[in-house]
Amino acid sequence: MKASPQTVLWLQPGAPPKPALGAPCNGCGLCCLRAPCPLGTLVSRRRTGACAALRWDGAEQRYLCGLISHPAELTGWHRPWLLAMVQRVARRYIAAGDGCDADIDVIRTGK
Repeated sequence: MKASPQTVLWLQPGAPPKPALGAPCNGCGLCCLRAPCPLGTLVSRRRTGACAALRWDGAEQRYLCGLISHPAELTGWHRPWLLAMVQRVARRYIAAGDGCDADIDVIRTGK
């Protein structure tokens, strides 16, 4: 059997461990570091690699979707109704509240 290709993803040292499939999202960031969601492809202008909308929150020690946490910064838009729409669409595309859907095997290496 041929081994599957491995991808190295660089995480912030304080990033939480990946939750089990279906468990609530904890902001580990692995799914968005691997590839952007459909909306993230528009922001990132790519279909592979880290999403340009992914943001590290040092205070919370977790990754956040910038289209939800800082939509004006990423879009340049300032109308509240438009920013609310971006946030709503982003929540739908990342399946916010539906649990982890990142089928990724994680091997963490230490110092």
